[in-house]
Amino acid sequence: MSAADTTTPVKVPPPRQAPPPAVAKTPRPRRTSGAAAVPWALLAPCLLVLALVLGYPLVRLVTLSFQKFGQSQLWGFQPAESVGFDNFAKVLSDDEFWAVVVRTVLFAGGAVVFTMVTGMLIALLLQRVSGWVKTLINIVLVASWGMPIIVATTVFKWLFDSDYGVFNALLSKLPGVDMIGHNWFASGTQGLCVIMLLVVWGAVPFVVITLSAGLTQVPAELEEAARLDGAGSWGVFRHVTLPILKPIIVMLTTLSVIWDMGVFPQVFVMRGGHPEAEFQLLTTYSYDRAFVVNDYAQGSAIAVLTVLLLLGVVAVYMRQMLQIGEVE
Repeated sequence: MSAADTTTPVKVPPPRQAPPPAVAKTPRPRRTSGAAAVPWALLAPCLLVLALVLGYPLVRLVTLSFQKFGQSQLWGFQPAESVGFDNFAKVLSDDEFWAVVVRTVLFAGGAVVFTMVTGMLIALLLQRVSGWVKTLINIVLVASWGMPIIVATTVFKWLFDSDYGVFNALLSKLPGVDMIGHNWFASGTQGLCVIMLLVVWGAVPFVVITLSAGLTQVPAELEEAARLDGAGSWGVFRHVTLPILKPIIVMLTTLSVIWDMGVFPQVFVMRGGHPEAEFQLLTTYSYDRAFVVNDYAQGSAIAVLTVLLLLGVVAVYMRQMLQIGEVE
């Protein structure tokens, strides 16, 4: 054995690689004060219009709710007196006010549920019809949505008229049903149901068009996978379609609550400008206190309480949207 065979080979370290050249960082361009002011300058006209159209009336409304303001103050015979929370105390201690609140909540809740369910059913049915039928229905929906409220209210008054109403005539053709001469507005419950149908009829087109647009964003692959897993039509809708449409449904529900709690012309015109006590909602009740009883301060207090109630609905909406954003 030679010396070369018994010598332990020396490990040569690998050559050190040169570090990659440093990439020069390009500094981000800083926004100048002039560039930051451009969006505000473009929004300024819109903000000014909102401040004039919405801001001033709202401030004036809140101011009146804390004053004694009747016809004497309106014509300048007496100055407006500050009464603190007396107007709110009188309104909140009035049993009639709470009856109106309950009636308004029930009316708005029924209208919202009826609107959302009917709109969802129609939107789902539109996905299963041919293109020309869908186009025709959309045209009809837009036409009914664009009809003025006064015109729609007049049509519904004719449909449910006790003497010449088409609805009574159609119901009377059913076996054992005689509705000729029936007055739907003799009862507050039946009359509000008729007004609710009018409100739903005007609100359904917007809901259908919005939900139809949302249904186009539901991936067909998810629906097919759910069917392969054994889910039926209800299972696909509940576990696939409904979760994807949840943000749209929450938005539409909130808007419907706000709109339906603010219903005024339908009730006012349907009752000939003088809604009876059993037809009073918060909007008509506020109008009645202000312009019929001529107590503008109490009418303003009722309007402020209505705004606060609607702000609670908006707060619930914002919370739901934030929760949906966290989940996504």
